[in-house]
Amino acid sequence: MMTSILNFLWIFLQILIGYNLVLPLFMVFFSLFVAKKSKLISTNKSFDYAIIVTAYEQTGFLNQVVASLLQLNYENYIIYVVADNCDITGLALPSDKVILLKPPHTLASNIKSHHFAINNFIKNHDIITIIDSDNLTHSEYINELNVFFDQGYEAVQGLRAAKNLNTTYACLDAARDLYYHFYDGELLFKLGSSATLSGSGMAFESRLYQECIAKIDPAGAGFDKVLQAQILVKNKRIAFAENAMVYDEKTTNSTQLVNQRARWINTWFRFSKFGITIINQSLKNWSVNQFLFGLILLRPPLFIFLILSVCFFLINLAIGSMGAVLWFIAILVFIIGFVIALLRQPIDARIYKSLIGIPKFIYYQIISLIHSKNANRRSVATKHIINP
Repeated sequence: MMTSILNFLWIFLQILIGYNLVLPLFMVFFSLFVAKKSKLISTNKSFDYAIIVTAYEQTGFLNQVVASLLQLNYENYIIYVVADNCDITGLALPSDKVILLKPPHTLASNIKSHHFAINNFIKNHDIITIIDSDNLTHSEYINELNVFFDQGYEAVQGLRAAKNLNTTYACLDAARDLYYHFYDGELLFKLGSSATLSGSGMAFESRLYQECIAKIDPAGAGFDKVLQAQILVKNKRIAFAENAMVYDEKTTNSTQLVNQRARWINTWFRFSKFGITIINQSLKNWSVNQFLFGLILLRPPLFIFLILSVCFFLINLAIGSMGAVLWFIAILVFIIGFVIALLRQPIDARIYKSLIGIPKFIYYQIISLIHSKNANRRSVATKHIINP
């Protein structure tokens, strides 16, 4: 009896990890049967935007991001820059479209910074969009978001592209983003579910955003993970606007990588439970949106399920189990899926060259896993090296 239970648990555990390897290719396959929508065009309704830019301790990129936002091919917006625990001496943001806000005490929280901005809005806005202090935006960013707000969506995630590819770490970070943008953004949305939120380059109807963040504990990282769960529990869809481009500063060294990934891993362990809640909701609502999204939330970080997969393959190989063949096929299927994500669009050759550094990249993420329990005490935000 005990042997049967252990065998069942062993097989169940392998399935729990193994399906993550093959799910991407299944998504590609099923997406082939989804009719391609005709190109959506904005009706040019002039939504009133609040653009919230949050900075913590560093202001070196603020002039760049504000200059980028002031180049938007759109008129109806106000930029709210929250400079939390920042020295704003000499920081000049000369435009009547920019409001610089300095909290009276340190907030050290995205959500608290967003609340602070909202409480200082000079008027009611239709849409709130979140931009990081190290981002740059495409001139058509808001117009591309409007395409989806025009269609009735209340939440939209844009595409975060790499702003810099100056190191191997930055290139590997960009490769990882290409994988997630394709599967967790484009395909997930195409299959009738929702794009996952990425922390910036996202926009929401003001009422929905304020309603959701009012329920979020401001402590720690990962507000976007709780926010997306709040939206999905309501069975609303998060649209993916692949042409709403935001350029994101990628990690350039191992210290940045470890601190950033430690926070992200900590976030997954804290909030993956939302996947179970949303899947339970999907069974009650017969909702494809919630079911697929719940599966994605339960998925461990990429490097964790890849390491576990290799371990399961080696164990099965060592005991002479046919399971080794299945694991080999599943790992091969994952590699094919990863290559598809890279090949579907022209990318910088430096990204391909950086792939040889994947083992080192994974090594530093293992270090991140070790530090993940105390991630929020190690760092609150990624500190980038600012080139003059």
